[in-house]
Amino acid sequence: MNEPAGVHEVGRPRRRKEDARLLTGRTRWTDNLSRPGTLHVMFLRSPMAHARITRVDVSAARGLPGVVAAFSGQDFAAEQGSLPCAWPVTDDVVIPDHPPMATSEVRYVGEAVACVVATDRYRAADALEAIEIDYEPLPAVLDMTEALSPDSPKVHEAGNQAFSMKITSGDIDAAFEGAAVVVDRTYVQQRLIPTAMEPRAVLVDTDGDSFTMWTSTQIPHILRVMLAVVTGIPEHDLRVIAPDVGGGFGSKLQVTAEEVLCLLMARRLGRPVKWTESRSEGNLTVHHGRDQLQHIRLAADADGRIRGLQVDLLADMGAYLMLVTPGVPLLGASMFNAIYKMDAYEFGCRGVFTTKMPTDAYRGAGRPEATFGIERTMDELAAELGLDPLEVRRRNWIRHEEFPYTTISGLTYDSGNYEAATERALSLFGYDKLRAEQADRRDRGDPVQLGIGVSTYTEMCGLAPSRLLGAARFGAGGWEHGSVRMLPTGKVEVITGTSPHGQGHVTAWSQIVADALGVPFEDVRVLHGDTAVAHKGMDTYGSRSLVVGGIAVLQACEKVREKARKLAAHMLECSPDDLEFDGGVFKVRGTGSGRTIQELAYAAFQAHDLPAGVEARLDSEATFDPDNYSFPHGTHLCALEVDTETGMTRIRSYVAVDDVGKVVNPLIVEGQVHGGIAQGVAQALFEEAVYDSEGNLLTATMADYLLPSAADLPSFTTDRTETPATGNPLGVKGVGEAGTIASTPAVVNAIVDALRPYGVGDIRMPCTPERVWRALEGARR
Repeated sequence: MNEPAGVHEVGRPRRRKEDARLLTGRTRWTDNLSRPGTLHVMFLRSPMAHARITRVDVSAARGLPGVVAAFSGQDFAAEQGSLPCAWPVTDDVVIPDHPPMATSEVRYVGEAVACVVATDRYRAADALEAIEIDYEPLPAVLDMTEALSPDSPKVHEAGNQAFSMKITSGDIDAAFEGAAVVVDRTYVQQRLIPTAMEPRAVLVDTDGDSFTMWTSTQIPHILRVMLAVVTGIPEHDLRVIAPDVGGGFGSKLQVTAEEVLCLLMARRLGRPVKWTESRSEGNLTVHHGRDQLQHIRLAADADGRIRGLQVDLLADMGAYLMLVTPGVPLLGASMFNAIYKMDAYEFGCRGVFTTKMPTDAYRGAGRPEATFGIERTMDELAAELGLDPLEVRRRNWIRHEEFPYTTISGLTYDSGNYEAATERALSLFGYDKLRAEQADRRDRGDPVQLGIGVSTYTEMCGLAPSRLLGAARFGAGGWEHGSVRMLPTGKVEVITGTSPHGQGHVTAWSQIVADALGVPFEDVRVLHGDTAVAHKGMDTYGSRSLVVGGIAVLQACEKVREKARKLAAHMLECSPDDLEFDGGVFKVRGTGSGRTIQELAYAAFQAHDLPAGVEARLDSEATFDPDNYSFPHGTHLCALEVDTETGMTRIRSYVAVDDVGKVVNPLIVEGQVHGGIAQGVAQALFEEAVYDSEGNLLTATMADYLLPSAADLPSFTTDRTETPATGNPLGVKGVGEAGTIASTPAVVNAIVDALRPYGVGDIRMPCTPERVWRALEGARR
């Protein structure tokens, strides 16, 4: 039954349709799937960070029980191609060949060098021990700064610099020459390992002429195209299915070696081939995130007004450029200026090859790094001037009446209200009371000091405008596709080109469609993640699903309504202009005559009396390509206690007030914000990928790579303000990365704020108790 007129789905806190199935284990993870006669593959991986391969002998492995085949990289040299980089950021960017399985040289620990295919994964794993490989060691290259020195060993023959870029706006020299204060700081964005709940898995089946791949990916459509390009298999002979995907955070925004090799092995053997990674294997070979060295200089007047900002980045690419590797640090180029007005801005970045696992997109992709850099520096400016950190921000941010506002880096922010979000956060946080408590603890010399951290952020998301992506040399557009099918019984099928991995697409899209067509929420089914079902799409990343994919679905609904309007006018013997649509019913103005959209769907199916030019269907599709990015914003505040005797930290309270435009489902928004904050806090306090001097990953297991548990995190207080986006009809903005972007500087600013009276001006992340204690001891000495 339809909801009464005036009751809307958009904005309702609906529980997710997906959850009953996901939480009770009735799922379709790739590793749950099997095909008759499936073979299992396991990979032998390099134990060396840099070496020439002088001999590979797989013959002994081939003779072991249950083994069907064993291969070296040379066995696939003629057909495996090179893993793609789709973002050649400059004319002279160096994109080395990247074979899925190494043939002559390895460049990071974990690179695949051979594999075994067997009747089960355990026999395959055992048979790896029979493979003999000889290496000629080469020097490891691990430090970005040293890698750029002329006498550094080379990762690739072309050298260790992948690219160099500089962007300048305004007179940067004049901005610094007349400045009353210059803040000069260097920050380290440590290397992180994305840790999705579901490890990667791939299953490929073939009927001899075509191939179906099930894989835990964020990008089934992009992957299909790239597999065709890399392997030469015609695209129409490839079907890619992303079934239930248990988290991605960018780590599954990739064309992986294992996907390419499983496809090639299925083609060669004519049987289904499956691979599932172990957690330690994933830590070695899932692309890593972050890993930047940031040198930031900020010039300001004596009253705190920013004059100019200089940013110089070194970004660790790892051993190769993967799908969007070089573009990740450049996504932050337009975000270091953040919400602030200034006269001049200069951004420079050099991408550096090292003998480590390649980096690529990780939740926020360039935006968390930029926000951390500017928000830490704003706190340092406040300390230099003896001002409250919030007051410095107020003196520099874009005021709500100034929107739309074109920033110094060239982006046009369409809407926002930083004042409202901040005032709401301060009210929930009890800022003045906490500052008073902080002063009291300092006066008493309390060994447990209180720090207050501030982060006022914005982000550029909804990665979409194809013309802007083209100008940035990105290898594809940013449009998105949606289809809506009205079934004869009045039910609705929605096909979306976006591919969820935990975001709640099925529920949110059902709410949008229910409102747009006036049908019950329960009558909408959403299909996704299968290139044979959703034949067009650009997939899910960069908080683009709702602001691009959701709008494509909405536009398809509008087309359905227009088709239905013509049919309704014919059936009601009136002009289409005389009809009004409300609550799923077309009514003739001023009369009681009308037809529901479900009745019209059945009439189209019957096709007994269709007007001229009207097809026997209401089904419609749409492709949406927005004119601009989306710009969520907000204020995050963290109160944190630091034990100055042990270095232990404890987050006492955390308030996040975000503005993500119009909200489709508040429960989904809260879930995204909570998860994002957890990942940002994890970078601040817990996580770091550590290599030894030989290039071995020391944090290859969950015992070594520290992740926070629920016990390590406080209960977050979340709220929202709402300034609708102007670039789409729903007024929505992205939310998937906001918490991660804002939270890391809020936490680190709180720690430094607590310890500033002791002479501590910075602590390298993660701010473990040992690092906090050492910083205090260093300051005391």
